[in-house]
Amino acid sequence: MKKFKTKLNGYAKDEVNAFVSQVTKEYERMLDGLKQRDQEIKSLQEKLLQYQNMENTLNRALMVAEDASNQIKRMARDESKSIVDDAKKNASRIINDALTRAQKLENDAIVLRNKIIIFKKRFRAQMEAEMEAIEQINEDL
Repeated sequence: MKKFKTKLNGYAKDEVNAFVSQVTKEYERMLDGLKQRDQEIKSLQEKLLQYQNMENTLNRALMVAEDASNQIKRMARDESKSIVDDAKKNASRIINDALTRAQKLENDAIVLRNKIIIFKKRFRAQMEAEMEAIEQINEDL
């Protein structure tokens, strides 16, 4: 604490005025420092608010991206299942068509074999009849 010299009517006025001036300057300097810190705090709070807003925006964007990703995965799974189901149906249809064609070809082969057998029998019978006719002619001569 500052001590002042005393004079006839009290403390030395010059010393007190110098001290008051010094205290006032120090108070103003501290007050300016506080104002500057308040401005820095306010600026930092504004920046913090901006960063919090950016964080919220990024979090929402991440949630939207995650939802979109999940939806795309679900759609891809559904589409792949649909493709596999269609492929199975097509495979079954192709197999059934092939079996039907094979059965038809086998039936056609059996019919053709029977026709050949009948043709051979008829041809043999025709040839035998012709041979008999030729022999009959030879006997008649």
